[in-house]
Parts: sequence; C-alpha cells; structure tokens
Amino acid sequence: MADRSLRGMRIGAQSLQSEDGVVFADRADNTYRCETCSRETVMTFSTEAELPETWECRHCGGSAVLLVDSKPVEIDRSGEKVARTHWDMLLERRTRAELEELLEERLTYLRARRGQQKIGA
Repeated sequence: MADRSLRGMRIGAQSLQSEDGVVFADRADNTYRCETCSRETVMTFSTEAELPETWECRHCGGSAVLLVDSKPVEIDRSGEKVARTHWDMLLERRTRAELEELLEERLTYLRARRGQQKIGA
C-alpha cells in the first residue's frame, strides 16, 4: 500500500498521465501571407481540419491569406451581407416626404407642449 501512495506530490505539479497508446493526429504546415506587410506566417493544423482562408498576421495584425501552391486562395465574399443602418431600414418603409411630414408633426407637438408654438404655423 505504501508504494502506491502519492506522498510528496504537489497538486498540479506533474501530470500522472502517460502518452502510452495515444495516437496523434497527422499534421501539416500551412502558409499565410499578410496583405498589408507581405510577411508569411506558417501555422500547423491537423490534416483533417478545415483550413481557415484568412489568419491574423503575427507581425502587423492585418489579414493574412492562405497560400496554396504559392498562390493566394480566392476568397468568396458573395454570401456576405452588407450591414444595414437604421436609416436604410426606415427608408424601406417610408418615403423621404413622409418622414419630413412626420418630423414636422412631432416638432409641432413638442413645441406646443413646451409653449413654444411657431408663429404663423
């Protein structure tokens, strides 16, 4: 019993697991070239992993593109949506003339509430 005790071990100091029977995944090096500084970064991924088309450059933080046969990968951006602003969505529902009319009505209401009604309106 005494030979099996863990006396003298610190918690977290050393792993008690061994690498016996562990099969490591096959790995491959992939090169990314930065579009800003033109430096290349080599990243290691599993051969089964889906490779990202872009990677953050280690040197400048720009966008680095995956190289396949020393040529950059063509990135398909057709599925990306352009962000719509609140103004764009508002213009989809109302015309500019309707918006100006609503604005004038609201301003008239607010001025009347404050006692600052426009003269001649």
